[in-house]
Amino acid sequence: MDKNTLWSLRLGFSGKQSNAIEKIGLEKFLEKSFATSFDASVPKLLDGSPKSIEELKEKRQILKSENPEKVKEMLKKEAQVSFEMKAWWLEKMIESEFPLREKMTCFWHNHFVSTFQKVKVNYWIFQHNQLLREHAFGNFKELTKRVIKTNAMVRYLDNVDNRRDKINENLSRELLELFTLGVGNYTEEDIKNGAKGLAGLTIGEDQAIYRPILENNDTITYFGKKGKFKSDELVDIIFEQKNIPYLITRKILKWFIYDNPTEELVKYYGDFFRKNDFEIKPLLVKIFTEEFPKENAGSKIKDPLNYILQLYNELNIKNNNLKLTAFFLRQQGMDLFNQPNVKGWNGGKEWLTSQIYLQRNNAADLLCNGKNISKRLRFNDEFTNENINLLIDIKLNWSKKGNNKTVIAELTNRLLFQVDENLQKEFETILKYDFDPNESNAENGVLRLFNAIIKTPEFQII
Repeated sequence: MDKNTLWSLRLGFSGKQSNAIEKIGLEKFLEKSFATSFDASVPKLLDGSPKSIEELKEKRQILKSENPEKVKEMLKKEAQVSFEMKAWWLEKMIESEFPLREKMTCFWHNHFVSTFQKVKVNYWIFQHNQLLREHAFGNFKELTKRVIKTNAMVRYLDNVDNRRDKINENLSRELLELFTLGVGNYTEEDIKNGAKGLAGLTIGEDQAIYRPILENNDTITYFGKKGKFKSDELVDIIFEQKNIPYLITRKILKWFIYDNPTEELVKYYGDFFRKNDFEIKPLLVKIFTEEFPKENAGSKIKDPLNYILQLYNELNIKNNNLKLTAFFLRQQGMDLFNQPNVKGWNGGKEWLTSQIYLQRNNAADLLCNGKNISKRLRFNDEFTNENINLLIDIKLNWSKKGNNKTVIAELTNRLLFQVDENLQKEFETILKYDFDPNESNAENGVLRLFNAIIKTPEFQII
């Protein structure tokens, strides 16, 4: 695979940025990626969703007093808004000239998990998502402080039920196990005492706040320190621990480059991360610029986002239905705003089960025939009024000069990380030696070749 295309896939969601990486170089590409702005306004799709605590109370009262059919309709409407939010985010991923911010937002989204299915308030999920976008390249410690004070997180990890007379340890446990240190780097006492420090941190207007009536103000011992610690102080103490950088550097390496990064790399980049006070931007620059020259193609299975958005880009699809794309991602196990649990998507081999592979091949067939990626009418009835059976425009870019071997070489160079002799022979049986690029059916022949390429196991890997 062409190295610029490989890194376009890694730093975004398709090969769309490969020319820019080649033209301006990786470091300049990263500079422009870090400099990207984003729209901080609330999208119109949330106009009808409750935002303030007062609006939420009114909604709850309506749900209690209305008949079951009316309640069902209201809940269905919020579920539809949730799907519209998925399409809203997918559009950002596709349209961004430098999509690394969205790629990193998605990374944090899968690190600091908070789902609509549990939270049930779209506006809080949006606020959580925007916070991750705003601080995508910022400071890990500061982001951690901000995230655990979002309404979405205190609802998702049950800190709304954590009070001085009835301690709930969920947020305290995941703060250590999944968000910062990882298993084996804390004690059960740290979890229990951390939960006391988080007691009373509950829903606020714009973010979670401490309610004095619910707080626990006992003196606690946390990682050997004694005091009356609240959320910010707890995070400060966590970030003093020796193993703090390694969980996140391992996850960043797995997200972007390696399904199984070596412990040597994890420690090397983790030590650099600590020396730079947990600033994300210099860490990303170091990882990307030092891993870029290495021969590391084929080290990671494509996640469903990379897979489907790469196909859209290759086929130049402009009129695709992004709600259907969100539905496809859900089928593939990468449901935006709804990970299966607080651990998030595991990735790796889980992205290539036999069922997922079959779904990908079905999607490839449909797209290469100018059809939408789903024909499920039930989905159409529930989430969109658009006709999902409409044909879509596709256009595969390829050089109209040369012969079958030059066309095969062109496509495989930008789509596959490896082509062996057997694969080459297979492609030459599809696009035969007498292929004429000027014939009327040449486009269909190249599309058949493209369809065969994207169904190979090799295409599923970057």
